[in-house]
Amino acid sequence: MADLSINLAGIRSPNPFWLASAPPTNTGYQVQRAFEAGWGGAVWKTLGEPIINTSSRFAAVHFGGQRVAGFNNIELISDRPLEVNLREIAETKKRFPDRAVIASLMVEPTREKWHEIVKKVEAVGVDGLELNFGCPHGMAERGMGAASGQQPDLVELQTMWVKEVATTPVIVKLTPNITDITATARAAVRGGADAISLINTINSLAGVDLDSWNTVPHVGGKGAHGGYCGPAVKPIALNMVAECARNPEVGVPISGIGGISDWRDTAEFLLMGATGVQVCTAAMHHGFRIVEDMIDGLNDYLDEKGLSSVAELVGQTVPRYSDWGNLDLNYKVVARINRDVCINCNKCHIACEDTSHQCIDMLTDPSGSYLEVVEEDCVGCNLCSIVCPVDGAIEMVELVPEQEPVTWNERQSAIAMLQSVRDQSTKEAIS
Repeated sequence: MADLSINLAGIRSPNPFWLASAPPTNTGYQVQRAFEAGWGGAVWKTLGEPIINTSSRFAAVHFGGQRVAGFNNIELISDRPLEVNLREIAETKKRFPDRAVIASLMVEPTREKWHEIVKKVEAVGVDGLELNFGCPHGMAERGMGAASGQQPDLVELQTMWVKEVATTPVIVKLTPNITDITATARAAVRGGADAISLINTINSLAGVDLDSWNTVPHVGGKGAHGGYCGPAVKPIALNMVAECARNPEVGVPISGIGGISDWRDTAEFLLMGATGVQVCTAAMHHGFRIVEDMIDGLNDYLDEKGLSSVAELVGQTVPRYSDWGNLDLNYKVVARINRDVCINCNKCHIACEDTSHQCIDMLTDPSGSYLEVVEEDCVGCNLCSIVCPVDGAIEMVELVPEQEPVTWNERQSAIAMLQSVRDQSTKEAIS
């Protein structure tokens, strides 16, 4: 059995599975139940000046028969008194000294407010702090959350204020509602952040009720944008984690968040540079005991790969993640259809004929009709294999390259060099 323990910027936990700051970590009762189930850590629901929440506040996007493909909320930070939360944090840490207890914090962007709350939460024994610069609704309208997180100078300044008094590691939680997440990640590092966590929720509206014409959710007939999370945001989160992980100016540990539902998602985030992960929607959908399968699955995967610790996964795929201009233009794959498995549903033919490159023919022989790929016309786009409902019916096959690898950047560089030589020759001819 592999070693699943992690060390995120000095914060240790027995496994990489943490609950994210959200409704599942609202009380000591909940966090202690989670630890009993096996979670390695929890980021307490964001603390600050207690607020008033609305009713209702959650909505979900169901898709293709899957419930909660995406999850939307308009809930704000903790609406319970700070003193109550601090007492429960102390009790929880005393009961579970080996688990990571992180305090998520959000206050007005002033040095005094940050200093005050940091001192209070560290006094009760938290293992670290997470600065919430990501909440996109409600708090942002008050100058906090994403309103701060979208401005690199404010991210840097407020991180610096916290680091002036903090004695525990400081994690900065980033908003995805920004053009370049590495800009705020680098700002956090300049401010002294020990780690970053991402992503927070994405600006969203879950839907509109076609009978009442109310937004979903609505509060007495009025709606507002909320934060989107759940499986649907995983590709966005994974990309943003990867962008930070491959940027040398970031260079701090990453706590990955966004659509993580099982051990496979976890392994992907670790491979793309996260040291550990935080989970919310999956726990809200299925309960705390999902962590048992996550632990077992990750253990089995590491054993299968011959790895002795989860740390050996971290960042292994990052060197393979680059920009489009660095991809080999001469690499070639084509689709091949396995007639023994194909059920002739024609979905691949329709998709290719209508929306791709018209390279799948419908043919007939004495045994009946069948589909065949015209490989010289196939561009290897993968669409046919994506829409195919039968595993193994279509395989994407790598062809032996006919030319040496060349990227777009290399091609453009060669063209520029050739043009420079031509220009020089022209000048010499004129002179």
